Amino acid sequence: MANDRPGILAIWNDVAPGRDADFNNWFQGEHLEERLAVPGFLYGRRHQAISGASGYFNFYLVEHPDVLTSQPYLERLNNPTPMTRMIMSDVFKNMNRTLCHRGLRRGAMRGAYAVTVRFNDTPDEMRLAALLDELLADINIVSGEIWLAVDAASQPLTQEEKLRGGDRKIKGALMVDTLRQEDAEALGVRLTEQFPNGDTGVFRVLCQLGHGEAFAT
Repeated sequence: MANDRPGILAIWNDVAPGRDADFNNWFQGEHLEERLAVPGFLYGRRHQAISGASGYFNFYLVEHPDVLTSQPYLERLNNPTPMTRMIMSDVFKNMNRTLCHRGLRRGAMRGAYAVTVRFNDTPDEMRLAALLDELLADINIVSGEIWLAVDAASQPLTQEEKLRGGDRKIKGALMVDTLRQEDAEALGVRLTEQFPNGDTGVFRVLCQLGHGEAFAT
């Protein structure tokens, strides 16, 4: 069952012109640690685009998808801090945010670059799994994941989403980590050709935070 698998909150967005500093200060000064303090959140990582339609990409790994509709998490979403309220209403643009379960992960490591493909139709898991097995034969490609959307009808409209003016959703996504930029860019070209109806982006990792690190003294 989907709820027996880890959950993923997958987010792609742009930033209002001239507001990148505000976005960075909020994300690294408040937001990451706040989210990792929610029970069930395990890991978060943020990225900036090298190429693709969205300027930023970030995701959170949670114990299972129900964490993303839990009361402690919804309490945060419906009671945003003053800084979060400002970011949501003035800074976030073109928000694409989807609650997912992780259908598959291949590889033990994480890389310095990520390539994502967003799907507006439910992807073929078997095709993607075979692709990951092929890709990970290359030592420069260190891991890959398949994400499948959780039913959007089961998710309440929160105050944060209202401030953003509503979010776009996907049906699924592929994320692949590489060691080096040139490998990510080459993979981005390949996946763009392989999935012409998908939305491919190439990103560099900016920062990441795991649950233990969030509470280290």
